[in-house]
Amino acid sequence: MIMADEMKLVNVKVNGIPVAAPIGTTILDAAHMAGVKIPTLCYLKGTNEVGDCRLCLVESTKARGLVASCMYPLSAMDEGAEIKTNTPVILESRKRTLELILSTHERKCLSCVRSGNCELQKLCKEYGVDDEKLYDGYRNEFELDTTAVHMVRDNNKCILCRRCVGACDNIQGLGIIGANNRGFASFIGCAFDKGLGETSCIHCGQCIVACPTGALYEKDDTAKIEAAIADPEKLVIVQPAPSIRATLGEEFGLPIGTDVEGKMATAFRRLGFDKIFDTDFGADLTIMEESAELIERVQKGGALPMITSCSPGWVKYCETYYPEQIGHLSTCKSPQQMFGAVTKTYYAEKLGIDPKNIFTVGVMPCTAKKFEVTRDQSAVPGVMDVDVSITTRELARMIKRHDIDFTALPDGSFDDPLGESTGAAVIFGVTGGVMEAALRTAVEKLTGETLEKVEFNEVRGFDGIKEATYNVAGTEIKVAVASGLKNAKVLMDQIEAGTSPYTFIEIMGCPGGCINGGGQPLVDSMVRNFVDVRALRANALYANDAAKTLRKSHENPSIKKIYEEYFAEPGSHKAHEILHCSYVKRSIN
Repeated sequence: MIMADEMKLVNVKVNGIPVAAPIGTTILDAAHMAGVKIPTLCYLKGTNEVGDCRLCLVESTKARGLVASCMYPLSAMDEGAEIKTNTPVILESRKRTLELILSTHERKCLSCVRSGNCELQKLCKEYGVDDEKLYDGYRNEFELDTTAVHMVRDNNKCILCRRCVGACDNIQGLGIIGANNRGFASFIGCAFDKGLGETSCIHCGQCIVACPTGALYEKDDTAKIEAAIADPEKLVIVQPAPSIRATLGEEFGLPIGTDVEGKMATAFRRLGFDKIFDTDFGADLTIMEESAELIERVQKGGALPMITSCSPGWVKYCETYYPEQIGHLSTCKSPQQMFGAVTKTYYAEKLGIDPKNIFTVGVMPCTAKKFEVTRDQSAVPGVMDVDVSITTRELARMIKRHDIDFTALPDGSFDDPLGESTGAAVIFGVTGGVMEAALRTAVEKLTGETLEKVEFNEVRGFDGIKEATYNVAGTEIKVAVASGLKNAKVLMDQIEAGTSPYTFIEIMGCPGGCINGGGQPLVDSMVRNFVDVRALRANALYANDAAKTLRKSHENPSIKKIYEEYFAEPGSHKAHEILHCSYVKRSIN
């Protein structure tokens, strides 16, 4: 896309509304400035800017014929242009395009996971497309691809918008999927028609949140949870990730960035969970182990830079694409897995329960967590640390299926002791949060002094790569934060070349971190293209942190207690047995 020159403006009218837009601005963006909505299907800002679907066509007195507003940059030649977005010709064109898309689309809307939240369905309703008056003809039929542990691909519902391809290639830099064949035989898939589970997919789910229809969706594991809750022999424990409290409300019509921690806790009780704990406890525990590991590496000459290991998509990426560098990964399990390990050891022993009778459920922003729970790293032999990991969307479906009026719920609270956490844990859900939480503890440990200001603003924000340097007790610590695997590659190439200047690196697999994970609520492209969804969600987490009395992981009294009673100290032999893991060198497929 041509970059806007903010020094030069072009004056146009959109549906009669005057707009002075920087040269290089697309008509789509200029229309938004005028408060005029133009529909899109293939366009997703920063992800897929190709102009394929032709739904955003408009008329301009300075252009010949209809033009794709998402790809048409305004220039000096467009000065004085009259742009129309809703003439009879345009409306008929959009309706005809939708009818053509539907002619090859499997229209099983009632049973589709996206029904009611499908961009194609919404547009067809807006433009009065009649399901009984569509073009007849041959329609390709595809088998479902269920080979991946985390998701299903249903090409019968694919509209070839290529937004999933853009997410995999342009955002993550992986290129696992793309268009196969040509013309009417085209379909989106993997090279050599492999199943997704046979490739080097890292399970991030960014393709799912980019998809406008029901062609991509996570595997639903809620039936396993409901069966466990119904089993009188099982103690069923739930743990929501830090970011879930900032996103779950969207599934029930609340504004983006609404903190629903209290309502979420009450919803868990209404669903029948025996114990409502919090992955934030696991995040605080992670910081204790990770900061101790970092200090040990700095003082005793371990592999530096040390890289965080909380994001399972990122970890698999490292194992696959940089297998010789896995020694740089922290050996700490993720907060989800640490929490599960603690429930099956420490907590089981306290209650005198056989770990096999504890069923632990993670509610995560991340489809890669479905892969993570299958890793061979259990604290108790033969017993999974976490039995099932579901997404925010799956939890919302459970709540709706049980006829719980979420918005009317009173605020509840988490149970003790594994429900107690600090502000440092909450910000794990946003890029830079793990780094900031680790610094809050590591700096106090290294200096022996109390931090009066706990915010490390240098590692906040949504730049692809952020860096900062801190002088801590006479030691210079240079840190970097990256989110999205295309950005991670930049830092990993430096490590591979031996030129990395950093001591500590945080990497999140998804751009913006967990608040933008592949398991989060789906946001219509008409919103995503013009609203900073990540910032709204992140603000909720930062506000939650700021409101906490305790904002450093080592201040958590339940964390102190578990070390006093069980682990002795961070990095102890027992802590390593239960809270740490190893990694696998994988080949690229």
